[in-house]
Amino acid sequence: MNDEQLDQVFHALSDPTRRGMIRMLAQEERTVTELAAPFDMSLAAASKHIKVLEQAGLLQRTVHGRTHTCKLDSSVLARATRYLQFYERFWSAQFDTLEMELNKAKNEEH
Repeated sequence: MNDEQLDQVFHALSDPTRRGMIRMLAQEERTVTELAAPFDMSLAAASKHIKVLEQAGLLQRTVHGRTHTCKLDSSVLARATRYLQFYERFWSAQFDTLEMELNKAKNEEH
């Protein structure tokens, strides 16, 4: 995943409505109407959010007549997760080192 794709994914996930849509799609495929319903928004507004998710590669949309069905593409989320895991490991190691130093200082006080 290049930097531009990663930027699109994090931009798409920066909005709570789009994160909610992703949560819904993680359970099952949904129509645009189903995705819009819990957010009390018009289909046009929902479509704008869906377009952002689609451009980021997070979902795939299929059209059957007038019904648009959306499906999560979990492979893109997996790549973004791997990116974040690098930093999780880095910070975990930093916190482990800090904990050791704090314990060392505490033991020296006693």
